[in-house]
This record gives sequence, structure tokens and C-alpha cells, in this order.
Amino acid sequence: MNAFVLGMRLLWGSGRRARVRLLLMALGSALGVACLAAALTIPTIIAANDARVTGRAVLPGSSQNAVYQEFLDPYGSQPLRRVFIGRTGVGPVPVPPGIKTLPHAGEAIVSPKLGEILAANPRAAGLVPGRVIGTIAPAGLGGPDDLYAYIGTDPRTLSEAAPLGQFGSKYTQHEVLDPTTLDILRFTLGCIVLLPLVIFLSVCARLSGESRARRLAALRLVGLSMKDTLRVNAGESVVAAFFGAVIGLVGYLGVNEVMARIGLPGLHWYPADGRPEGVTIAVCLLGCPALAWVVGQFSARRAAQSPISVRRTGESGPPKKYGTLLLIPGLGIIGGYCLLSVMGRDPSGGSGGAVLVPGAVLMTGVGLAFGLAPITSWLSRRLAASSTSLPLSLAMRRTEVDPGSALRVVTGLVLLVFGTSLTQGVLIELDQVSRRTAPVQEYSLPLAELTPHQRTQLTALNGVQAHGLTAQSWIATLEEDLPRVQGVVATCAQLAVFTQTARGCVDNEVLRIEDPTFLSDEDARPGASFPFLLGNGRKLVVSVPQKAVTVRAYDPSEFAGPSLLIPPSLLPRGTQLTGARLVLVSPSDPDTVRAVLDGIGAVAPTAAVEPVGIVIDSLAQLTVIRSLLVVGMVLGLVIGVAAFVVSVADRAMERRGQVAALGLLGARAGTLRVVQVVQVLLPLVVGLGAAIVAGWLAESSYLITGGGAVHWDWEGLPLLFACALGVMLAAAVASVPMVRRHVDPEHIRRD
Repeated sequence: MNAFVLGMRLLWGSGRRARVRLLLMALGSALGVACLAAALTIPTIIAANDARVTGRAVLPGSSQNAVYQEFLDPYGSQPLRRVFIGRTGVGPVPVPPGIKTLPHAGEAIVSPKLGEILAANPRAAGLVPGRVIGTIAPAGLGGPDDLYAYIGTDPRTLSEAAPLGQFGSKYTQHEVLDPTTLDILRFTLGCIVLLPLVIFLSVCARLSGESRARRLAALRLVGLSMKDTLRVNAGESVVAAFFGAVIGLVGYLGVNEVMARIGLPGLHWYPADGRPEGVTIAVCLLGCPALAWVVGQFSARRAAQSPISVRRTGESGPPKKYGTLLLIPGLGIIGGYCLLSVMGRDPSGGSGGAVLVPGAVLMTGVGLAFGLAPITSWLSRRLAASSTSLPLSLAMRRTEVDPGSALRVVTGLVLLVFGTSLTQGVLIELDQVSRRTAPVQEYSLPLAELTPHQRTQLTALNGVQAHGLTAQSWIATLEEDLPRVQGVVATCAQLAVFTQTARGCVDNEVLRIEDPTFLSDEDARPGASFPFLLGNGRKLVVSVPQKAVTVRAYDPSEFAGPSLLIPPSLLPRGTQLTGARLVLVSPSDPDTVRAVLDGIGAVAPTAAVEPVGIVIDSLAQLTVIRSLLVVGMVLGLVIGVAAFVVSVADRAMERRGQVAALGLLGARAGTLRVVQVVQVLLPLVVGLGAAIVAGWLAESSYLITGGGAVHWDWEGLPLLFACALGVMLAAAVASVPMVRRHVDPEHIRRD
């Protein structure tokens, strides 16, 4: 009889327990494959978005029939792109994907999301002048939340018009994530999802390993060859893994259909974008069974080579220490970078760190996974030899005999904590390069585009700490080479919020601004007078005084460079400075910045907002990368918790015979529960402690080689310790119900 067929008959005929085990293996593999498909599809979603955006990119050419001008503005915290088309001839013009024809003057075609905004907010109509005659199809949009519009206009109204060439570029443009950030995302997801996933799938492939080994040893003793014995075991695992992979793919497809309609903060996609490609399907349907086959071959090797020792439960050898050796180069490299930073040397830059640090992080993660068993075995032997407590001695002796169970139970959670630390470093680094380093963020808007009511609403937005005005002095014509100065209209309290320091300020007086970090304005000599044009046509003449206020402005800042501080009380009531800009200031943390931008978009949707010192695309990228890393952490958490639950439950089922024997010998249920909890907590404490130290060093080495201002994430350590304590508490509580009071003699019956 074929070994594979024999394995299936034995499996199906071994009773309800064997069929339940097969079902659990399949469900565990299904969960793992669903997480794997989600992780592998994230780059596909981003690539589909980039492909459509690149396909609609407007390129200049030599067309005599149309000109265009493209605008990129923030609408709240989202980028808004508008392409104004002016027809200069009657001939054919190229058409972008997603629409059938370009709009004529006075017409507009918008994305569905922008159409919803225009319908819900009449004040936003100024963003899209003209009559909306249609919407852009998905082929011309990056995603369902894309804000995009084609607007027909008179070509004479376009100040920087260029001849329309074609739509579509050979090179990626306006990508969701730039290539460097995407590489960082792939690496981080690999650490926090794929490494725990391999462990989890291995755990699922080794469910009921002890009873399966005894059954395989019996087959070997009755004459089955060693090769066929291995095939019988691997065949069971492969069948369960394959059915699990199919269920997991089907489950992921259902989740994708739902999540595509809900979306993530900063990232929405069409359901077709999230459907796995052929390569992803092949990896899931073939990779998972292949891993199960490999695990099955190794897990049954002892039963095939020494069946007598398995049937008589002979003592197994100590775990191999080869995996622990990976910690030496891994910790050596990341520790070396940390040491260089402590010594005052800057090892950032160059291609060496870009290769060494990721490699060291991977070696450290793998070393933590495979080094946990020998370290736990050694520590258990030491504790058992010195302990006088019965529960501790029993727990340590059992852990010493079977340290491999520690690897299955806690490795997923250990890698989760290690990956959490690394993710914190990635977010800190991206946060540094995506926004200004100053503690405040400014927003500049043309005052002429705001009504008095809008100005009042903007200054009262949540998060806005202060406001002020900036304006240039007036000259009759730009061709005249006349001196000009820039003034700031603000109180002393407002000036203090906008600057790092402000000394010598006096309210209700015109003051000369001195900043030692900027060159002094030679035109702003004491005694010189400069006119500022008011909205009613009159002029406000301001003389440069002797008295000065010394400030140190942030860089960049709208308050860096002005020469005069003008008190608001000097302006006539009900008038404004012509050409002035309203400047708002808020804290610079990304959540507050997005909230203020969204508030500005709701109050003044047509005003041109300039977030000083940041690029709106970078802010959008940071939102996307945060969302995707949160998804990765959720997947890692699901995998780690599932691996823990499956392993603890499986180990409790496997050890029911041993627990029943101890109960018959007189061990109390409380003692057995303490033993169970200690058996789980010891490897967990060792693994989590090592994960916190190694993860923090890996995070610090990543920040050091990144070249940012932050090298040591002291604020993230309390979070890691809190996560570790929460994991240990949950593990201890979950381990208690695994020991029952009732003693069933059936559990100590020989197979």
C-alpha cells in the first residue's frame, strides 16, 4: 500500500481525536495563510495604485490644440490635484484613462470622492470652477479616496500653461510610497509578520507531536521502512496544510472585499487591487504545504530512527545550540553601532549600514527564535538543581526534558515584542524625515481669500495656539528699485508662541526685529518710513524705531526674516493689510497637523494653504506607512496569540497522561496548576527579556544609521515593558484552565 494512502487511512481511522487534530491543523494553517496573503498583497495594492496614477500623468508636448496647467494643493490633510485644460484648436487631443473626452471651457470632470465633497460642502465649489459633467472611472484614479479633477478653462487664464503632450509616463510618478520607504515597509513587515508566521505554521504542523511520534514508532516496529514512515507523517501534515491554505485564501478574499470598502487611514483601494496574484496564490498553496512537509520530515525523524526509545519514552538529548550562535554576529553588529554612537562618532550614511543593520536584525530575530530552547534548558537545569520547592522543581525538570515545547509556545510572542520595538524605530525615523523638527507647525494662508468670519473660525480651531499676519511694505510699481521691508502684525504673546525666544517685547509699540541667526535687513534703518497698503486704499506709514525686540525664530518659519513688529492695535478697525497672509501655529505632532489641516479645509476649502516646512505628500505618505505598520502589528499579534493558544492547548492535551499520573500519586490540583504556569512563564520571561534588550538595540542601531536627530528611543521602553507584562499576565491566566481536577485513568493508558 502507498505510504501516503496508509497515512490517510490511519489518520481517518484513529478516532475522533485524530480528526479533531486534523481540523485544528487545517484551521491553524488557514489563519496563517490568510495573514501571509494579506502581507504579500500590500505591495500589490500599492503597485496597482501607482500604475494607475502613472498612467494618468500629464506630460508636455507640442500639441497645437490644447494647453494645460497642473495644481497640487492640500484639501485638509489630503492632496488635491487639478488639471486645467485650455483648448487652443479644434483638432483631436489626447484623453486620459478614466474619462471619454476632456472637458471644454466651463466644464469639469471630478473623482467620485471630490464630487461627494462638492455636493456636501457648497463652499468648496470654488475649487472646481465650472459645471461638473461627469466622474472619473477607477482606471483614472489611484483609489476610491483620490481627489482629482479635469477642469476646462480659457487658455488665457493659465499663467504657466504648457502644450499638452500625452497622458501616461514610463516612469512611476506621484507614488503612494517612495521606493526607499517601500523597501523599509517590506523589511519591517517581514520581521513582524513573516518570521512569526513561519513559527506559527511550524507549530500547526507539529500538533500532537508526542502521540504522533508514538504511532509512527509503532508503524516502524511492525516493519514499515524509515522512508515510508517519514512519508506517512509528512503526508498528514501536507493534507492539513493544503486544505488550510485553500480555506485561508478564500477567507482572505472575503476580508479583502470588506476592507476595500472600509479602507485604512490614508489608503483606500479597489477590491480588485487586493486580490492575490498568481505568484501569491502559488506561494500560499505550495509554500505552506512545503513547509509542513519539511517540518513533518524533521519532527518524525527520531521516531523513524529510534522507535524503541520513543515507545519507551527514553530520555532525549539536549537541544542543539547552533541557532544561538546567530545571536553573536547579530548582537555584535547592532551593539557596535550603538557603541559608536555612545563614543560620539556618527556611523550614519554609506551603503554598509544599509546592508549590515537589516542583516543583523534578521540574524538576531532568528537567533531569538532558535536560541530560546537551549537557553531555557540550561536555565531550567540550574534552577531545578538549586530549588527546594516541589512545584518549581517539577516545572523545571519537565522544561529541561522537553525544552522544544518552549520554542513552540512563546516564540511567536517573543518575536512580536522584538518586532514592536523595531516598528517603533521605523515610525520615529519616518516621522523625522516627513515633518519639520521644530516643536511648532505653521500654516500660511492669503488673507484676501478669507472672509472675516472664516478668519475668526480659523483662529479658533482646535490645536491652533496663536495667529499673526505677515505683509510686505507697499511700492507703486515693482520695476522701481525701492527699499521694502516685511512686517509682522502680532502681540508679544503671539510672537512668543511663533519663536523660540523673544526678549524686550513691548505691546502696542512698533519694534524693530533682530534675530542673530539671520542677516540684518539693511533697509530697515532706524528713522526710515515704509508705507503698508490697507484694504480701503489708504496707507499705513510705519517708521523704524530704535527700540528692538530680539528673537530667535524657528527655521523655516514665516516669522524668520521680517524686520518690523507691528501691534494689531495700530491697524484701523475693520481694515486689513493688502497682500497680507494669515499665519496659524500649532504643535507639530502629525495628529495635530492633520487635524488642523482638516479644520482649515472645512472652514476655507478654496484657500491656498501652505504648511510651512512640510510637503503634503510626505504627510500623506506618513499616514499610509503608519496604517500599514499597524496592520502588520495586528497580523503579528494575531499570529503570536494564535501560536501561543494552539501550543498551550496542544501541550495540555499531550500531557494529560502525565498530569493524571501525578494526580494518582497524590499531587494536588493547585500544585499542578502552579507547575503549568511556571512551565509557561519561565521561557516567556527569558524570551521577552531578551526580546526587549535585543529589540531596543536593533531599534537604536536603525535610528543611528538613519542619520536622524533621535538615536535612543527612551520613550518607547515603558511601552515595551508594559506589553511584556501584559503578555506574561495573559499567559499565566490562560495556562491555569489547562489542568483539570478530575483524573481520568484513560489518559494514562498505553497506546
